Amino acid sequence: MRSVALPLILIGAFGLNVSSYARDVSLGKHTAEEVKSVCEKVGGRFSQDATGHYCSTDCHGGPGTDCVVGCKTGLPCVAQVIGSRRPTNLANALQAPPGSPR
Repeated sequence: MRSVALPLILIGAFGLNVSSYARDVSLGKHTAEEVKSVCEKVGGRFSQDATGHYCSTDCHGGPGTDCVVGCKTGLPCVAQVIGSRRPTNLANALQAPPGSPR
């Protein structure tokens, strides 16, 4: 029994962790004004410096770092999201779908 239990535990632990890995999704180019406007609407924190402009949220309407969009100068914006989400625009990159757990 013990020889079967260990592989099952390892498979379960690895399977649960894979879905929580962050992934990067390209969102195309967006101006600082566009990112700032959406960031304010979703309750995130906007920042800008010489390297680009960024917004981060807790994915549920407040500041945090669970959902992040970064736009480096001259490059497409990249959303960093957790799990299997595939955002298609700034707003859904910075917000979790309705009904998702905190």
